[in-house]
Amino acid sequence: MSKRVLVVDDSPLVRNLVKKALNGNSEFCVVGEAANGKEAVDLAQKLEPDIITLDVTMPVMDGLDAAREILKQNSKIKILLLSAMGDDALLSQAQSLGIKHSLQKPFRAEQLLEALRKLLEV
Repeated sequence: MSKRVLVVDDSPLVRNLVKKALNGNSEFCVVGEAANGKEAVDLAQKLEPDIITLDVTMPVMDGLDAAREILKQNSKIKILLLSAMGDDALLSQAQSLGIKHSLQKPFRAEQLLEALRKLLEV
């Protein structure tokens, strides 16, 4: 059975890249998308995805605050942090929330799939 993925990024371009990478892949299916952290928290509760690809820098609520809320509601959800910055302090903060995997933008479809598969091994 394919894993349900919620795609969260304030950039429609990045959301489309993620959806395109997962489209036609039997391991993953996109169940929804959000443009900010607040939408992500609401959709995560409603859609109960297995995985969330989560941008860090977004309006309304950033990715780390959204992750904190999402994981408080459902600690089983796996989060892949997508970031344009390879900021060590940010990654350390993410790890303290329980987020073990991140992928730096820009990324290729194969890199995204590989990162999602690694996420499921944990």
